[in-house]
Amino acid sequence: MLALAALVGVAVSPSSGQWLNYPTPGIPRMPDGKPNLDAAVPRTADDRPDLSGLWSISGLGYATNITAVDLLPAAKAIFQKRLETYGTDDPGTNCLPEGPRLGLAGLDPLRIIYTPAMTVFLSETGTYRAIYTDGRPLPKQQNPTWMGYSIGRWDGNTFVVDTVGFNDRTWLDFLGHPHTEALHVTERFHRTKFGHMDLEMTFDDPKAYVKPFTIKVGVNFVPDDDLIENVCLENEKDRGKLVGKVADEKRFEKKVPVNVLSQYAGTYDVGPFGTWTVSVVGDHLAIELGDGGGKQAAFATSDNVFVFPTTGGTVTFMRDPKKNDTVTHFLLRLVEGDFRADRK
Repeated sequence: MLALAALVGVAVSPSSGQWLNYPTPGIPRMPDGKPNLDAAVPRTADDRPDLSGLWSISGLGYATNITAVDLLPAAKAIFQKRLETYGTDDPGTNCLPEGPRLGLAGLDPLRIIYTPAMTVFLSETGTYRAIYTDGRPLPKQQNPTWMGYSIGRWDGNTFVVDTVGFNDRTWLDFLGHPHTEALHVTERFHRTKFGHMDLEMTFDDPKAYVKPFTIKVGVNFVPDDDLIENVCLENEKDRGKLVGKVADEKRFEKKVPVNVLSQYAGTYDVGPFGTWTVSVVGDHLAIELGDGGGKQAAFATSDNVFVFPTTGGTVTFMRDPKKNDTVTHFLLRLVEGDFRADRK
């Protein structure tokens, strides 16, 4: 999908820009000057865990496939259409706000600014979220927006955020899971150490899904760095190239014997995209991104080349003739180039 390809471009570009290698002031450090990410959780003047700082969410797996919960008929029809059309209507493809999936892929950092009455989330795209903690309720009448309306409260040391009032134009993941304006998202942020938070997100949309669903991801502090302006200019121009359907590609699908598929099974280090697990499910290959999303199907076009529709790219398994033709790595091929993934 073009949306994921655009995120890949961010992942492989320098993460520092305006303030290159400027050390983050006021954070705990080791004797050698490196950030001490295992240090104790800092607290605010009102004795709350201080969530301020630059953070990255490690949820790429869920960003590609957020849930296996059944959809209601109308939502299912929307989802099936999106699966077949290469993400032409993805908001990211159209340079529009990401909605509830903002930052979930972990490739765009988020800055959190904490005050007693309001917590603000800033992203590199210029999108922001204002989370009010001054005691106000969620609005009863809403003018639906891309990012919704948020209020926050503390449950012990956990920051709980409730958001409603989304429009229905955003996607929950790159695969195309839809939602309606009835969506209610509850987030629970729990900082366990200086450099880490646990994030639990519950999605409740009774007009799109048969039941609510919850995902759990990690959030990691990003030291000695800053947000870098990221303005979407190219996607709108290039979206016209997203033609055809996934079904067109499947005309070239090849059935590969299970004994050959099993030679590819294992875990692979995909660099900026984390650890992926390859396994055989029935008579086809499945790939699971290490931070969620479950096993996602890939289909073969040759004995060692597989189309991975979730990323809009291909996975090519490579053998080493010096090691009895053992599979040693694969190449993830995207529009941005090739990424080598070594077998663990």
